Amino acid sequence: MKYIFYIILFLSFSIFAQESFEAKFIKKIDLHADTLISIDNFGTSYYIKDDVFYKKTNTNTISYNNLQLGTLHSANAFNTLKINLFYKDFNTVIILDNRLAEIFKIDFNTLSNYKNVLHVSTGHDNTIWIFNQDLQKLELFDYKSKTTRAQTAPVQSTVIDLKSNYNFCWLLTENYLYTYNYFGSLINKRPNLGYTALIESNDNIILKKENNLFYIKKDNDATIPITTSNLLINQFFVTNETLYIYTDKTLQQYQLKPN
Repeated sequence: MKYIFYIILFLSFSIFAQESFEAKFIKKIDLHADTLISIDNFGTSYYIKDDVFYKKTNTNTISYNNLQLGTLHSANAFNTLKINLFYKDFNTVIILDNRLAEIFKIDFNTLSNYKNVLHVSTGHDNTIWIFNQDLQKLELFDYKSKTTRAQTAPVQSTVIDLKSNYNFCWLLTENYLYTYNYFGSLINKRPNLGYTALIESNDNIILKKENNLFYIKKDNDATIPITTSNLLINQFFVTNETLYIYTDKTLQQYQLKPN
């Protein structure tokens, strides 16, 4: 029985080792951007160019600019009705609607409970996830009531990236990849094996290591490589099963297919 058990175990690892995703090329388009933010199911692209935030559809391009706040550090368009822009130098977040009209401004410098924010991402309802650099904690912040709904235990290593959806938040640090639910409870913790960026798609995670991408299915710890034909990956984004890679002013579109 023990001999049979080891044979089955060996075959299982062999099958797992061969599993991968192939990125099948579909098309490429020109895109002049500094930072690709996201692309939705309708092909609308969101990006930053010269500290201006753009929304580009097949027929129209609109933009938002705030010269008073200087450098636009990051943006998140997971909820296109409540897009958040983070101006790190001024410790300020701007919330935009789908027409890129300003609907809310959060100046963390003026709060009675001052917060020194390092990273920002989308939350549910009227919340955003923020990483409080002074406390080294991740917080779910309600920007209308100006209160913290949830917070995590302190994180001991340097934060590299932060992504979220309505249910979960992923925090990539130099040492670990943490997964939290919207109550701020830690539900998973994986070692960081050299990853430098992450994105999420339908609770699945895609990680970048050097010039390679890796896929982690939800409710599964298996890390699956994505074959990208040695394409230089400056930035990347996934919508459902479509992979977008931005490099050298070109946005290339691929279909993810399991091998």
